Amino acid sequence: MNTISLEPAVHKGERRIKLLFGYDKELISLVKKLPGSAWSKTMKCWHVPDEPDVIKNLLSYFKGIAWLDYSALKKKEDTKDVPQVTIALSPASGSDHAMIGELKKWMEHKRYSPSTIKTYTGAALVFIRFLKPKEVKDAANEDVVKFTNEYILPNKLSASYQNQTINAIKIFFREVLKSSIVVDEIERPRREHHLPNVLSKEEIKAILQAPANIKHKAMLSLIYACGLRRSELLNLKPTDVDSKRGLLIIRQAKGKKDRVTPVSDKIISLLRDYYTAYKPVIWLFEGQAKGTQYSEQSLQSVLKQALSKAGIKKPVSLHWLRHSYATHLLEGGTDLRYIQELLGHKNSKTTEIYTHVTDKSLQKIKSPYDDL
Repeated sequence: MNTISLEPAVHKGERRIKLLFGYDKELISLVKKLPGSAWSKTMKCWHVPDEPDVIKNLLSYFKGIAWLDYSALKKKEDTKDVPQVTIALSPASGSDHAMIGELKKWMEHKRYSPSTIKTYTGAALVFIRFLKPKEVKDAANEDVVKFTNEYILPNKLSASYQNQTINAIKIFFREVLKSSIVVDEIERPRREHHLPNVLSKEEIKAILQAPANIKHKAMLSLIYACGLRRSELLNLKPTDVDSKRGLLIIRQAKGKKDRVTPVSDKIISLLRDYYTAYKPVIWLFEGQAKGTQYSEQSLQSVLKQALSKAGIKKPVSLHWLRHSYATHLLEGGTDLRYIQELLGHKNSKTTEIYTHVTDKSLQKIKSPYDDL
């Protein structure tokens, strides 16, 4: 019987309980059905709301299925480093959830991605709970500023979360409440600028050669070879590989855009060997059960194992492979306009960031110190 360890946490300003356990497909399926359960990319675990009787409810839910280790919840010393929420949010009412339901319907109608819908509806609900006892219909622009100063900043939530909350609030008031709040006057946080993380070709080679499993090797290789996002790889179907023309068709990627990217004969040969060994039915890369999509968590685990085997200690994510692809193309002389198309960037300024990290560009710069 599997063991689930429970630990306290604060996620996006709310008290949560982390559920830590080894990979178990059936257990994950059960956890997904828990009310309020969610997967955290940052904490890399499932978590549920920290509510009254949470231990009692979890013990009942997992009775006969898994052991629960909740010792960490009992020890004060284990929770002393957990960030404290400065303002206790009021519980959401039925009418609050109904309004959030309307927001969800509108976003689904506009074909927003499931992840964006989940993020925006969650952020809007937190804002509504923060407002109480003030009625949401009476909210004004200064309430958004107050929310930032008294909730987001004290809880050290990111500028990205603040920006997502503002997006959610704007849509909620404009499309659901039809409110008189002047949404266009709600100011956003100053944009943070980070350079992309790039690996050397030697490091990339070590990572791609590390997996012994051909499926794992094919997945990581295709991400780097075509500069794919994680979701783009997992949504591929066998028919998206046009081996005769040497193209990969990426359908309905970020921004609901299709695009094509060249695939080398070397990658096509690797994919043929993989296809012969696994014979996927629906998705190009499937889970243990035929016809099921390979999970994001499992793909991240594949990379983690490859990094360990390759002896690379950097905190590499799958997106680093995409960044490295773009940077290596630029260093190889590929025009920035073509790289923009290959990556599926809407704005050329997004692609231009790679000019700041290319070895070729930086190495041409001569320091004035050398002339002294």
